[in-house]
Amino acid sequence: EPPTHLLAEVLTCQRDTPSLDLSLTLDGQRLYSFSFPGSRWLPALPDLPPLPPELETPAELRLDVELCRAVLDGLGPKAAGVLPEARGTPMARVFPVLPPALGEANTLVCLVENIFPPALDITWTQGGVPITLGVTQEPFTPTPELTFWSLSRLEVTPEHGDVFACLVTPQGDNTSVVTYWVPPEPPEVPELPTALCGAAMALGGVLGLLGLSLLLLSRTNPRGMFWGIPRGGEGRRR
Repeated sequence: EPPTHLLAEVLTCQRDTPSLDLSLTLDGQRLYSFSFPGSRWLPALPDLPPLPPELETPAELRLDVELCRAVLDGLGPKAAGVLPEARGTPMARVFPVLPPALGEANTLVCLVENIFPPALDITWTQGGVPITLGVTQEPFTPTPELTFWSLSRLEVTPEHGDVFACLVTPQGDNTSVVTYWVPPEPPEVPELPTALCGAAMALGGVLGLLGLSLLLLSRTNPRGMFWGIPRGGEGRRR
């Protein structure tokens, strides 16, 4: 059977930030976002063509937003404390874009999944000190499981002893999910005394073989003449 795909349009309106978001996704990957101030769809990737404006007019989308906010303002206070509040526990992973190497520029990615509601902050620290320079974050993207995911990027040049941390803090919550990343150390190089010891042992082995060879060659008489047995007779000196 041909593979199945899910094309979804998800409208989010909530009291937290971001208070309003509209996205068009395919299998949990954002294709377009609707800019309400600009009244137009914006592609998530530069190669995507613009959506036809007649597909869904801005006036129709504004009606959906008004309905969503009316439900939020009218039904929300009445449901508070009566209906359980759905909340997900964020899960974060940190990994580099390129194979890590000390002293070389790289990008760390903090991927956060199982987000609900889509209202949390992603921050970075280096050695416990907050970092803001070189940090970018993508918008929340809905998934077919009705949760959201997002990611944050950090431009780094890792050095020996660095400890980076990605902190995920849901809005209105005092707890954070922390994920650490430490650059791998380069392979150990043998120290100089160890290398000299190995060289001395190798030289000792060569000298031992040379001594054994000289011992075998020294089996001669004082005059340096070898003993031999002539053909057909007893042993005699030559």
